[in-house]
Amino acid sequence: MTFSALSHLECPRCGATHDADQIIGLCPCGSPLLARYGVPAVDKADLVSRAPDLWRYHELLPVRSPSNVVTLGEGMTPLLPMTRYGASIGVERLLMKDEGLIPTGTFKARGAAVGVSRAAEVGVRKIAMPTNGNAGSAWAAYAARAGMEALIAMPIAAPEICRREVVAVGARLQLIDGLIGDAAAYVRAQPGYFDASTLKEPYRIEGKKTMGLEIAEQLGWSVPDVIVYPTGGGVGIIGIWKALTELRDLGWISGPLPRLVAVQSTGCAPIVRAWEKGLSESEPWPDARTVAFGITVPKALGDFLVLQAIAETGGCAVAVDDADILAEQHLVARLEGTFICPEGAANFAAIRTLRDSGWIGPDDQVVALNTGAGLKYPETVPL
Repeated sequence: MTFSALSHLECPRCGATHDADQIIGLCPCGSPLLARYGVPAVDKADLVSRAPDLWRYHELLPVRSPSNVVTLGEGMTPLLPMTRYGASIGVERLLMKDEGLIPTGTFKARGAAVGVSRAAEVGVRKIAMPTNGNAGSAWAAYAARAGMEALIAMPIAAPEICRREVVAVGARLQLIDGLIGDAAAYVRAQPGYFDASTLKEPYRIEGKKTMGLEIAEQLGWSVPDVIVYPTGGGVGIIGIWKALTELRDLGWISGPLPRLVAVQSTGCAPIVRAWEKGLSESEPWPDARTVAFGITVPKALGDFLVLQAIAETGGCAVAVDDADILAEQHLVARLEGTFICPEGAANFAAIRTLRDSGWIGPDDQVVALNTGAGLKYPETVPL
């Protein structure tokens, strides 16, 4: 049996196709590349006997040989009913997919697991990347697991725990006095490393898309009405959209796709502004800052794909204030016992807003992604 049905890489902007079995970053036109698959020799019933991790979907992932899988046990995070909180805001069918329970404490482990595995498989031995914190600590951990050298550049204001994680696993940490764009400029100037920046390699998105695959499987191969996602670089929301379209093409799900909601902070909301203006891509956000540090991305490389995902699913983009983010973080913890990250809390602030406006109805089934453990952000809880 073929482990992966990976066929080729495709550019969503110019339509060019590329051989997947090479070290490659962006399309020559400057766009991210997307992995495409043939029809896998698998039925969804075959998944029952497989381990409860993201590699259960290996036919729809890009790693060709099981011997090249680099894993820390990532995937199949719980889909929790948020009964008390949902009742308090009038969304009775509210669920939370809790990525705080994954290795390294955030959903970034998904992209790192698949990205590092595939990079090693095609011959990459040294990676470098800019990060707001969690992606860097995840990629550093998986690089260590693979015996790969890693250089991680992050703003000096990034969460301390993320900085310490990078050092703990032996990666080289470079702190930058600036934002993620400044960290990216530093990485571009370093010779000899493969640039694993957001969407500058094709496979991080394949790890992130397993959140969408899992949601569908956990709901009995059906989909919710709405999926709400905190959006910085946008890989997660693009990945979920990609997963659901692939499942639809396979005939594993049917009917309308969930309405996808991109959530940002009012302190950094380029996707929201572009959506409100009806633009196909965003404009750089000046003086970006928010307590939800992971979504402080003034200009995302894949913004056009985020906006396409929103448009094609009838979704929307919403910006919420930092004060509301922290208030919802504390309320969710008190009502549900789940200490979620600020980025995840932004989703709940957005759900409240969308319910108040009527965009989310009382009978809608809504899935909110909590993208990381609140324990990584101890400064958000005053003592």
